[in-house]
Amino acid sequence: MELQFTRVEVVDLVATVTLARPPVNALSAPMMRELARVFDELGRSQDAHVAVLTADGDKIFCAGADVKESERRYVRRELLPDESVADLIDPGAVVRAMLWGIRHGQLPVIAAVNGLALGAGAALVASCDVIVASDNAAFALPEIDVGVLGGARHVQRLVGPWKTREMMLTGERVPASELHRLGAVSQVVPAEDLAVTAHFLATRMAAKSPLALRMAKQSMNRVEHLSLEEGYQLEQDYTARISPLNDAKEARASWQEKRTPTWSWS
Repeated sequence: MELQFTRVEVVDLVATVTLARPPVNALSAPMMRELARVFDELGRSQDAHVAVLTADGDKIFCAGADVKESERRYVRRELLPDESVADLIDPGAVVRAMLWGIRHGQLPVIAAVNGLALGAGAALVASCDVIVASDNAAFALPEIDVGVLGGARHVQRLVGPWKTREMMLTGERVPASELHRLGAVSQVVPAEDLAVTAHFLATRMAAKSPLALRMAKQSMNRVEHLSLEEGYQLEQDYTARISPLNDAKEARASWQEKRTPTWSWS
């Protein structure tokens, strides 16, 4: 797949997906479609077990949706590059496709946030499974300052409803250290250590069964909004599904024999 706004590199079963639309990695519709395709193709292949999502630059991870394009999409309602009549009927579909491609995609995704994650950029991070951030990273929902809305529901998953309301109604930036205190960010590290930290975490995950990783992500997505009783029963159903697989048998055998497992994707 020819890429214009992102770069993808796969090393040791870890795919690094880098946002690369200077100067601020603002999300245009073509870039959103490209990201959705990237994660769909990674999920359909056996090349990577885990993905890391990061960005070029050291100040802005993602400035959110391209404001100029958003105005054209929602106000003037004209077709943008790569769009069809369907986008006129549902102008937000392109954004959702990108976010769902990460959240509901096959691979666990680690966000390595190197700078500001604003608006849809914060939603992009919230769609990932684990977040590590540099000590200069910050998050904000500045939509209220530019006449649009959105992103609050994603950020609620990170910081809860009350902090999200404050962020949405003020548009103010919240440092990564605060999200770490609230439990959303796994680690905050110096900027020069971010890539190594994210890759180390990714390689730990990538050593697990690729089928187990995918099924674990799917089950956690499904139980998140269920009651305790319904959620745990669904997890038990997934245990019943995974236990007969060869990879599950190999996991048990390698653990008992104290050796490195060999996965068969079966």
